[in-house]
Amino acid sequence: MRRWSKHMWLAALSGSAVLALTLALVIPGETQSTTLGSPAGKVKFGIYDPDGVFAGDKNVRIEHIYIPWRDADLGSLAKADGYARERHRELLISVEPWSWAPGANAPADQLLGGILAGAYDGSAQGVCAAAGALESPVTIRWAHEMDLHNGRFPWSSWSGSDYVAAYRHFVTECRKYAPNARFMWSPRGEVGLAAYYPGDLYVDEIGLTVLDLQRYDMDHYGHARSFEEALRPAYQRVARFGKPIVVAELGFNGDEEFSAQWSRDMRTIGDRFIGLTAVVYFNEVDPFAWPAPYGRPDWRLQRGLVN
Repeated sequence: MRRWSKHMWLAALSGSAVLALTLALVIPGETQSTTLGSPAGKVKFGIYDPDGVFAGDKNVRIEHIYIPWRDADLGSLAKADGYARERHRELLISVEPWSWAPGANAPADQLLGGILAGAYDGSAQGVCAAAGALESPVTIRWAHEMDLHNGRFPWSSWSGSDYVAAYRHFVTECRKYAPNARFMWSPRGEVGLAAYYPGDLYVDEIGLTVLDLQRYDMDHYGHARSFEEALRPAYQRVARFGKPIVVAELGFNGDEEFSAQWSRDMRTIGDRFIGLTAVVYFNEVDPFAWPAPYGRPDWRLQRGLVN
């Protein structure tokens, strides 16, 4: 069996389908030869790995999963917990405040109004109660990339003050049912992200996204960027808040030389960023298409790429 990724569900469901998040163990024999190695020093390595390619990698310390707060099989979080505990991993749970079922979501303004009015408190309670019952250490990442205004997520169209109010409402509600969970505020890293910062009382750590396509770099920067070059602007924008910083989604795609360099940098980047505590790889095809002509980049690491 394999674990379903988010975009697999989106491709498989009809508009009337009831969506369930299913996390199952992969076949051990398919995974044992793949290893990434751990980043240097204090920086932990984690992965979103829906195909279980790195199930046998003992260097992985964070298992990243995604779940919508509507139309999900919340009992499947217990399976994720068992999978993580068998491998001595923590859980990073990205909670998306919508449904993955096509056509099931309210417009952005109605979603915001509903959250602030408490109409979605039951959705928050369901996810948070399930997360609070898990044995693994849990970090909850809610409504990520709110500062990236590209139309992917309805919450990225909200103003800073509206997002802050919604985030605070969720965390306040969630803490009732998952009192031991940590909470990650996770912007994309864009200019102006500070307007969305919900305050120190609501943030335990900060997540950033670094997805780098060599072809895009050449077209827009005139050269292939390094991991450090791609990360530093966003890192500097959030370092002011004094919270632990995590690259919550890392992906890269390019030629052999480019990929090898990013793979090396992935393990040593912490030496150059003193506030960085973890790097979490996104080992999947991008569920969203980039602007033409880039399509959906394939962020999956090839077996044996990093040893």
